[in-house]
Amino acid sequence: MSMMKEFKDFAMRGNVVDMAIGIVLGAAFGKIVSTFVSSVLMPPIGLLLGGVDFNKLMIILKEATEETEAVAISYGAFLNTVIDFIFIAFAIFMVVRAMNNMKKKEEEKPAPPPAPSKEEVLLTEIRDALKK
Repeated sequence: MSMMKEFKDFAMRGNVVDMAIGIVLGAAFGKIVSTFVSSVLMPPIGLLLGGVDFNKLMIILKEATEETEAVAISYGAFLNTVIDFIFIAFAIFMVVRAMNNMKKKEEEKPAPPPAPSKEEVLLTEIRDALKK
């Protein structure tokens, strides 16, 4: 088998395509959550804490000069990223939890009774014929 055919077989398997779709949707969802956290959630929290803009929170290690930029640790951006992660992890947890609950409900359904054997069907026909 040629390498290209083997790669095509690998790439076109259902679970690989599903995984690729999940990655694309996950990336888009991550952008949505990041925007939500930085634009909707953090401004009111910053306002409650005295008008703090979390993106501008930093520890300056070396002041800027005319020739160089300031060297700083931007811990506010890090806090935003941590909050993004918490929201994304919680949302994924809720989706997985809902899927697990649906699986449990499917597993709890009783199995249909087995079909009668040929002998039982034949005996039922004989019984019905005798009743007539």
